[in-house]
Amino acid sequence: MRSTLTVLLAFAAGVLLATWWSGHLAMPSTASHAATTPDSMASDAVPEDDADVDRWPSQAPTPEQVLYAQPRMMRNALAELGPRVPGKPNLYLLAIAGDGSEDVFHNEAEYAARLFAQRFGASAHSLVLENNPATLTTRPLASWSNLETALDGLGKTMQPDQDILLLYLTSHGSEDHTLLLDMDPLPLDQLGASDLAGILAIHPFKWKVLVVNACYSGGFVPPLRGPGTLVLTAARADRSSFGCGSDSNITYFGKAWLVDALNHTDNFVDSFKQASIQISRWEQQDKLTPSEPQIDIGSGITEQLALWRKNIVAGPPVAFKPPATKAVAR
Repeated sequence: MRSTLTVLLAFAAGVLLATWWSGHLAMPSTASHAATTPDSMASDAVPEDDADVDRWPSQAPTPEQVLYAQPRMMRNALAELGPRVPGKPNLYLLAIAGDGSEDVFHNEAEYAARLFAQRFGASAHSLVLENNPATLTTRPLASWSNLETALDGLGKTMQPDQDILLLYLTSHGSEDHTLLLDMDPLPLDQLGASDLAGILAIHPFKWKVLVVNACYSGGFVPPLRGPGTLVLTAARADRSSFGCGSDSNITYFGKAWLVDALNHTDNFVDSFKQASIQISRWEQQDKLTPSEPQIDIGSGITEQLALWRKNIVAGPPVAFKPPATKAVAR
């Protein structure tokens, strides 16, 4: 998917950046959200007025400067992971917030990093990639290239036969099982289920927990499943998930799994079961088509997660509070 779009995206990047530099304030969105924005209340179609809004903050570096800064930001983010706790399994969270047009995904990724750091102690390390106007100078972008760089760095840091990679992806998802990576006007490659499986296949992670929080995310299960791998998704392959949109602070799945369940148990399988029951209740109350979150448990991963849990003392619950700072858009 990525190779077929490269030339078109490169051309689009030149046009968009040239337009921005010349002083035009109104820019069309570089990604169509028609098939990737279902949520509990909103229509799949994006109004034309919204599609033309320029969310690039006036205080931020230019789009070109942001792209140029990514290698340095990735090096810094990897260096800040903290030392590995020796002699026991460590867990490395890589949280990815894909769509920069809605704060809900940013809120969720930031909360996940805070939750694991505060609740699960020094053997839980967090790295966040996100697309959001408020974090252009503080977090690396959620891009295909940064995902590869992050996994390369984690592969060199982690103990491959002991440590566990927890990849948490939150964004809009489409019916062809593609996750939206969007930070207008930057031209970002989209991430399909087979793309993600291919990227992970070339990295030496024996133990993985892969969480895909998006509509139609059940389509990620077949290419991602395997020995040593736990796959959790917010919906089945042909269903929407709920709770995104500009008026939401956190998605249904993020609230149920991260906030409500993991604050009461450190068992990822048990927390998924609790979250699924909670989500079903909310959907019934709102008269929504059930999303039916999916789980696939590969051989050995439950035992390795139990070994990780054996060596941690879970801290108190971590309250969810959306970040107070909002980006100032033009």
